[in-house]
Amino acid sequence: MKWFLILWFVPVALIGSWYGLSYHDINFGFIMLSRQVHDLVFQIYGEMLGMPPESIPPLLLKALIVDSLIVLAIACFRWRKQIWAWIQSKRSAFEEQPLEPVYSELPVESDESLSRAP
Repeated sequence: MKWFLILWFVPVALIGSWYGLSYHDINFGFIMLSRQVHDLVFQIYGEMLGMPPESIPPLLLKALIVDSLIVLAIACFRWRKQIWAWIQSKRSAFEEQPLEPVYSELPVESDESLSRAP
């Protein structure tokens, strides 16, 4: 499972960091991080797919979100016993704590002060 998560995370991190740095033209002297290469890459993908280059980044984001949800579902299914045990331990710890009334910290007034009220 560790390798599965690594093989998912590395490409997502690489494409996300490349897209963010090249979109904002933070290139650190590398040509691959320049805005010109960014525009050229999406122009080439747009020509290959037969669609405008501006519509590709939202599709890429949607694909990354769907893939991430699938990986999260697989990981949750794999670790469901540990997750359920953690939830049960938190629930039992919460139920064991007695709830104290909020008004127990208020100062208690005597009956005399109530009788002198206007």
